[in-house]
Amino acid sequence: MNETLGALIRQLDLEQLEVNLFRGQSKNLWGPRVFGGQVIGQALVAAERTIEGRAPHSLHAYFLLPGDADAPIVYQVERVRDGRTFSARRVQAVQHGRPILSMIASFQAPEEGLEHAAPMPDVPPPEALTPMSELKQRWLSEAGPVPPQVAESLLSTGAIEFRPVEPRNPLLPSPGEPRLAIWFRAVDRVPDDPRLHRCILAYASDYQLLGTALRPHGRSWYQPSMIVASLDHALWFHRAARIDDWLLYAMDSPSSQGARGLARGLVFDRGGRLVASVAQEGLMREVKPPSAMT
Repeated sequence: MNETLGALIRQLDLEQLEVNLFRGQSKNLWGPRVFGGQVIGQALVAAERTIEGRAPHSLHAYFLLPGDADAPIVYQVERVRDGRTFSARRVQAVQHGRPILSMIASFQAPEEGLEHAAPMPDVPPPEALTPMSELKQRWLSEAGPVPPQVAESLLSTGAIEFRPVEPRNPLLPSPGEPRLAIWFRAVDRVPDDPRLHRCILAYASDYQLLGTALRPHGRSWYQPSMIVASLDHALWFHRAARIDDWLLYAMDSPSSQGARGLARGLVFDRGGRLVASVAQEGLMREVKPPSAMT
């Protein structure tokens, strides 16, 4: 198995400290702060460890404080309710004695019912698109000299492979439509455990999303004048999907205001089935230099 993907799977395999109490390790991806998708994925793992025979259908999380990438995170699970069909779990992610994330997840026993779903957008298949590794090299050459930490962050590789439908250089941002479509999948085969595929999907759902709200303003994560951070995250699981098969993430942003942007996403499998929906609001604060504020 790919080493980076294997490390992510081990990271999602939480240590049980007590009943309803788990500990997960952190990883420094791009800086001292924990990636929000890691905390969501681990919190879902913790909740799933207290459930049998029911799968999550939704989760709603608030990011309360930046996480420390050099310290473990403790997950406290509260068994809020176990009904005939549904169960609810509240998860607090705690680090250095303070909650950094609060999440509630709802689970449902298998049940048949009426079905409909939005159609998948008509986009090129991932095989027809340029791999992200090639795009990143091109973007760096187009941008000219950039700070070493920016180049290192851009060129870092993870457990998820991406292929954007309409690539745009984040080092040279320009205004565009608040829409983004990107194919993604795990970089190697994932064991046949549906819970693991769900939790890695939850992990990956935090990638790219908030950047959609920056697009109409010609802004990017990589600009030092921008402070960008996830504030909350909602995810609905509609149908089972494999995270090691290509999935299409179709995103849009209906609004930004008050230094906050709202972004939504639909996740489709290769067959065009809608497998998940996502929504997130994030901080998009532009810090003007002192000379511009006088």
